[in-house]
Amino acid sequence: MSDEHGLHLLRQMLRIRRFEERCVELYSRSAIRGFLHLAIGEEACAVGVTEALAPDDAVVATYREHGHALARGISMREIMAELEGKLEGSSKGRGGSMHIFDAVARFYGGNAIVGGGIPLAVGLALADHLQGRRRITACFFGDGAVAEGEFHESMNLAALWHLPVLFCCENNLYAMGTALERAQSETDLSLKAASYRVPSWNVDGMDVVAVEEAARRAGEVVRDGGGPHFLELRTYRFRAHSMYDPDRYRDKAEIERWKERDPIPALTADLGAAGILAEGDLDRLEKEVEAEVDDAVAFADAGTDEDVSDLERYVMSEPRPGAT
Repeated sequence: MSDEHGLHLLRQMLRIRRFEERCVELYSRSAIRGFLHLAIGEEACAVGVTEALAPDDAVVATYREHGHALARGISMREIMAELEGKLEGSSKGRGGSMHIFDAVARFYGGNAIVGGGIPLAVGLALADHLQGRRRITACFFGDGAVAEGEFHESMNLAALWHLPVLFCCENNLYAMGTALERAQSETDLSLKAASYRVPSWNVDGMDVVAVEEAARRAGEVVRDGGGPHFLELRTYRFRAHSMYDPDRYRDKAEIERWKERDPIPALTADLGAAGILAEGDLDRLEKEVEAEVDDAVAFADAGTDEDVSDLERYVMSEPRPGAT
């Protein structure tokens, strides 16, 4: 790993962490409303996988997708404006936290339904396969989605049709408030994927370098026509399922044990030991990220509220300019 790339990985995870920490503050003063699901602790998954993708690959994410969107290159300004419900947001403020979308970045949600994005990923991959395009679709979902019918139907079709999908299961051990062992008879989720004859393996989802290496390894095979692959990214969210969740279902000692494996301090220590992170580099990165977050908040706060007369707009598709 080059010095530049190591610092880039650290910066990307810091951007996601500090962005979401600021979202907590904004939610507390009602600048952000509705549902808000944070991925604090899971940054290595979003950054590691996204780094292994090409610009014309597609990404399908869950409702816990701020990090995926930031890592994919969607501007922090647009994401924050979306969260605040402003017209300058990525979905004109209509999607909010759970429906970030950017066609230029080929980022297809933000999907609020558990497992709902998995069939969409299969459809995108089918289109690429039929058109002979050499690109892949990375599909993120949580362990809870593995219990949904869409998961099994999609895995089966992707395997039968040999589609270019990289399935990325972010297993944070809890489907909302339900522990993995209470919902899954087989807790090694990679074995479930392997039952569809899809190459599958487990990855340390708290290690951004390990995630990137696994995603590159799998992605190259998928891109070269090797069919779908499945990565079980074993990770953990440090905060509750959502801002409304009192988080009474987890042992506090368990949370603290996982915090000892925080991916940001872990990479910081590794870069320091390798001589990549020089004295003052971390402070510089933190200040740059803080300035970017401040700018995004100011942009969103100054954004435009949608006029009431437009509330029914976009319910039906509108004619394209010049279309007859």
